[in-house]
Order: sequence, then structure tokens, then C-alpha cells
Amino acid sequence: MTIGFIGCGNMAGAIIKGIVKAQAVDAAEIFAYDKDNAKTAAFADELGINVCNNANEIVENSDYTVLAVKPNVLASVLDGINLKTQSKETVLISIAAGKSIDFIRSSLSHNNKIIRVMPNINALVGAACSAYCANEIVEKEDKDFVEKIFGAVGEICEISESFFPLFGVVAGCSPAFSYMFIDELARAAVKNGMPKDMALRFAAQTVLGSAKLILESDEQPYQLVDKVCSPGGTTIEGVLALQEKGFADAVHKAVQAAFEKDKKL
Repeated sequence: MTIGFIGCGNMAGAIIKGIVKAQAVDAAEIFAYDKDNAKTAAFADELGINVCNNANEIVENSDYTVLAVKPNVLASVLDGINLKTQSKETVLISIAAGKSIDFIRSSLSHNNKIIRVMPNINALVGAACSAYCANEIVEKEDKDFVEKIFGAVGEICEISESFFPLFGVVAGCSPAFSYMFIDELARAAVKNGMPKDMALRFAAQTVLGSAKLILESDEQPYQLVDKVCSPGGTTIEGVLALQEKGFADAVHKAVQAAFEKDKKL
């Protein structure tokens, strides 16, 4: 199977590197095009993939075409490849945030197979949390291929498209919330005399391990909280301080604010 990328920004670059590293697809079967020729040239030199001169060449050469462009230019890209999608039965995979399957279909005159995928920024380190949905003509082998491709840069699962806006907040926006928590945890340590680089490493590794324990444990997060909180100890003091200062309320409001904004896009 061949796969092509229209757009080679940070997310597409992470996916391409993950595919090659995992040997999910041979580099010789990967095609890429970006308006910035230097980006695709760099990937070709580093990974041995193929460079195309325009978006239509991507469609022509690819069994699967990844639309890795900004949401505001997706319509013009679809218009540009519309005629080519009629003659080439490529499966369209969009990673453009906020653009539904219906939007993609309405921009085309041909009823192509369409898969919508939402990865997050942690694909850059092979630890993405991604979700996908598909139109009714997509077959199991197509879904298997998508899971193989995006599984090369993290975890992926199929969900109803109706959950995509909320998934976009919980998985797409929350890395920023997590980065903020890690940085503030480190800053609090700096306030008490620890060097920032040391504090940041400890904070990040601890959050990473805590997430791993939740995923691999049968216990709910607050059951694990209780395990860390010794009677009369330091942890319960910190937990109570977080609750007093509105930690839960702040998180809920951040998610809701992002969710409401998504509705307006």
C-alpha cells in the first residue's frame, strides 16, 4: 500500500517518521508534498521517501492520501484535487481539526472513502492519543491500515464522530494543560531551592509514570490518590490545598471553555 501526505508540518512529519521507524510502510511507498519544498527535501534526504511537485501527484501515486493541512485551507485543497479523486480511488484521511466527514464529502464531486483522524501533539514522541471515524463505504482493511499507521505514533481507537469535539478537548487541548501543570510543579520546587532543569525532569517523569499507572491499573484515579495519602502526611496536605484553591473547578472550566469554543469554529 502506498500513502501520500499533502502538507508536511510538525504533525505530518511526526507521523511519517513514526511510520518509517516502525516499518509500517516502506519509505519507498511514502509520498509527500508541501508548499515549502525544503521540508519535503529534508524528509527525502533523511528518510528516503518520495517528493511530489503538487497535491494531484500525491493522489495519483497514493492508495491513501493524508490531508495534513490547516482547517482554513482544506476546502481549497479538496477543490484542487477533486477531479483527480474521480479517476484515482484513493482513500482520503483528514487530520484537519474541526472539519467533519460531511464537510469533506460536500467539497468533492466523487464519493471517495473518507476517514477522519485526530492525533495530538504527543505524536512527536510516539505517544499520541488519536481517534478516528469513517464514512459508510470505508472497509475493514482501510480501518486496519489507519490503525497501523497511526499506531506507529501512539494509541488510536475508533469513536463516533459525535464525540470528536469533546475528544479534541480531552486529547487535543489537554497536553497544554498537562504541560502547564508540570511546569508549575517544577517552578514550585525552584521556589524552594531546586534547580529548574532537575525539577522539570522529576515533575515530567512523575506525571508520565502516574499516567502509566492509571492506564495499567484496575483502580480509579482517586483510589490511587488515597494510596499515596498517608494519614497526617505531606501528600494529603497538598491534596487539600489543591481542592481549597479550586483545582477541580479550574480543570472543569478549562475543558468547558475549550469545548464551547470548538462549537463556534
